[in-house]
Amino acid sequence: MVRSGEQVISNVVASQIATHQPYGGVVPELASREHLRAIVPVVRQALAEAGKTYESIDALAVTQGPGLAGALMVGISYAKALAFALEKPLIAVNHLEGHIHAVLLEERQKGNRELHFPLLALVVSGGHTHLYLAQRHGESWSYENIGHTRDDAAGEAFDKVAKLLGLGYPGGPIIDQLAKHGDARAVKFAISQIKHPDRRTASKIPSLGQNRATNGAAAGTFSSVNGSAAPKFDFSYSGIKTAVLRYVETQGLAESIEARRRALGGTAKPKLDDYLAHCDQQALDLIASFQRAMVGDLVSKTLAAAREYGVATLFVTGGVAANNELRETFEREAPEHGIPVYFPSRPLSTDNAAMIGAAAYPKFVARQFAPTDFSAEAGLALR
Repeated sequence: MVRSGEQVISNVVASQIATHQPYGGVVPELASREHLRAIVPVVRQALAEAGKTYESIDALAVTQGPGLAGALMVGISYAKALAFALEKPLIAVNHLEGHIHAVLLEERQKGNRELHFPLLALVVSGGHTHLYLAQRHGESWSYENIGHTRDDAAGEAFDKVAKLLGLGYPGGPIIDQLAKHGDARAVKFAISQIKHPDRRTASKIPSLGQNRATNGAAAGTFSSVNGSAAPKFDFSYSGIKTAVLRYVETQGLAESIEARRRALGGTAKPKLDDYLAHCDQQALDLIASFQRAMVGDLVSKTLAAAREYGVATLFVTGGVAANNELRETFEREAPEHGIPVYFPSRPLSTDNAAMIGAAAYPKFVARQFAPTDFSAEAGLALR
């Protein structure tokens, strides 16, 4: 539960990691079933922890998309029924906007109300890798997508590589912990570069201030100067996943990986020492090199976009924003370009209800309530 878009009074999360762990990734049918089981107890617990009743709340917010259709429908059906029974307004929220407002929520809690625009948000998670230019118009926000993944999302690449290396699920946190023990220079990985008329690579982007957005762009429209088409900054991570597979094959690592998979699979909740006991130096170097390549690409493309569009503030949010190396690299490099960078706390990096409540508040103020016939949109765009 969130008050006035800036105070978290309760935030209950029901994790499904244990359910999906045996399969090495999210199984949509199981996700829907677990949502169905958890939604009523979670709402009751959130009210109890906040010291509130159903009748005392002013409005309800629910994720409309993007995401798994079945899981979205569970939440929407329950929210509609609750809103109808309580005669309360219902607000439909874009999941990606929720991640952006997770940062805003915590910055407001810290007393930071002086964010400068244009604002660039990197939303990076298991299902999404997007760059959004954001503007605020009073309490309302608008967004323009200037980059997205063409194939695997960054978090998906982390999970798939972890599964390939016998490390289990979810892979991102495991790789992040193990990478500290390897040599990130040991294996050279090249990230795919998108070649397209409206796409530019980081190496071709002018330095900060050389091609900044015009004053009109700062007021709410975004375009490259000199009348040229606005560039896009897309990502592609299926190639590096294949490169890791080829390295495993050429180095004959299959046997050691299978041994690791069996050993870790027999441990209920493996700790870092368990992983280290079953990873030789070559495996650790491979893990560190993979993470360094992923982080380098995310940071370089994001900062290139920030320079191109002359942004004043950078948000990095989503599940992958919890990655230590990603945070450290952004915190080191963004200030060198004169751009302040903000992250959500780790609990608010992953999916949670507080960020949806925070994103709903501007819509509540503007009375942008959901119609009774709205439905889930698995591919909902953020605008």
